[in-house]
Amino acid sequence: MGMSFWLAFRSFIWDSDINQKSSEERWLLRKLDIALLGIGCLGFFLKYLDQTNLSNAYVSGMKEDLQMYGNEYTYAGTCYIVAYAVMQIPSTLIIQKVRPRYWLAAMEIGWGAFTLAQAGMHNVGQLYAFRFLVGFFESSFFPCMLFVLGSWYTKAELAKRIAILQMTAPLGSAFSGYLQAAVYKNLNESHGLAGWRWLYIVCGCMTIPVGTLALFCFPDVPHNTRAWYLSPDEVELCRARVERSGKAAPAKLTWATVARVARRWRWYAFTLGYVLYGSSCAASSYFAIWLKSEGFSVSDRNIIPTGTNLISAFCVVLWGFLSDYTGSRFAWVILPLTYGLVPNGILAVWPSSIKLKEFAFLTDGVQLMTAIFYSWANEICADDNEERALVVSSMNGFQYAVAAWLPIVIFPQTEAPSFRKGFPATFGFVIAGLIMILVIQFFAVRERSSKFLPSLDHSVGGSTDESIRTGSDDTQPQKNPQAAVSTVPSP
Repeated sequence: MGMSFWLAFRSFIWDSDINQKSSEERWLLRKLDIALLGIGCLGFFLKYLDQTNLSNAYVSGMKEDLQMYGNEYTYAGTCYIVAYAVMQIPSTLIIQKVRPRYWLAAMEIGWGAFTLAQAGMHNVGQLYAFRFLVGFFESSFFPCMLFVLGSWYTKAELAKRIAILQMTAPLGSAFSGYLQAAVYKNLNESHGLAGWRWLYIVCGCMTIPVGTLALFCFPDVPHNTRAWYLSPDEVELCRARVERSGKAAPAKLTWATVARVARRWRWYAFTLGYVLYGSSCAASSYFAIWLKSEGFSVSDRNIIPTGTNLISAFCVVLWGFLSDYTGSRFAWVILPLTYGLVPNGILAVWPSSIKLKEFAFLTDGVQLMTAIFYSWANEICADDNEERALVVSSMNGFQYAVAAWLPIVIFPQTEAPSFRKGFPATFGFVIAGLIMILVIQFFAVRERSSKFLPSLDHSVGGSTDESIRTGSDDTQPQKNPQAAVSTVPSP
């Protein structure tokens, strides 16, 4: 009785099909969650800590020490984004040939080293160079993690796990603010170093050990894993789960693969939809700059914006669990983004009320549903492994490519803090993103109907793996509870 209740409870809040899994499969999932999510969440937390510390350092004395003026803060963010965008697609193609643990460990150690190096900057040119290198090394982490998670987990398991990974992004951003406030209070001018320099030292020293851990503990992907904590029987079970859930086996990437992807709607629709969504999430990145213009203290400028990040962390997990609980991806992509009309609309109008603007900045993160968007893409492209890699990496890569130049145009620092082009533009991007999400749903439903594919929107929470594989769509969804820098939505 007690065990039955526990399984029913776990089915309600975790995986809807947990009571259909053997004890061996449940134990396997616990191992994968500890290894994949453990390393993934630590790495993603530190990625955002190292990515967003620029904003905290800027409002904590770096601007004055490096004698920054005009749009140089925006240019520093652009250097990061250019490098980040360039490596998105190549990184997911590289891990088709190189074991992910080798690649991800090298990249994480690299960005940790250059984060640490920023403590020694003396001019804005050095800042540009280091931000470019940090962006280059950080660029592989998110798209590769999305691909790897999509390779291990089934449709009933994926969204909440990407959501948990995604949750660590706003937590990393929030912690950066708390960390800078603590560092500024306790280490400012210690050993002759300004507080913002100590922030980079602390962040770098936290990142490098986690990269080393990934080298020894990351499990790669099911078809080539050599994880020391998985037995041969567990490896075979992993591969059987992949086959049962309808995921395509890896194949050689050729020009024919690119041509095949180019003939389909998936790459175009998901890439454009994500770029519009990502561009709509920029507003909260300028919260600290507005607080500085209103005369808030250094401590307040670092701590108050963490409220946005904490709200984002809560919401992104909530949307992920609700997506698996209800069995719908579409609903939990479009509903949070619809709320984005509220804060972006307020900031577009730029009312005189300080409280109203603070409310808009704080709740801007409610619209973040990145985990669900990527889960949706992973599942719709599950029948083509190489297309899945290209679509997922292109979504993030093209978003960053746009973010490399967009803030220079719509968020020039000379227009701070009201940004009379920027906030109206993000409001427009919300509307355009909503339209594109409807277009994606239209094509997904039409494809499912014309090719007798399974219901990718309704089979997630309630279909068994067999129904997914055979295309059955007669099951009911069962209960089972996805821009911290400049202009990007926690990718």
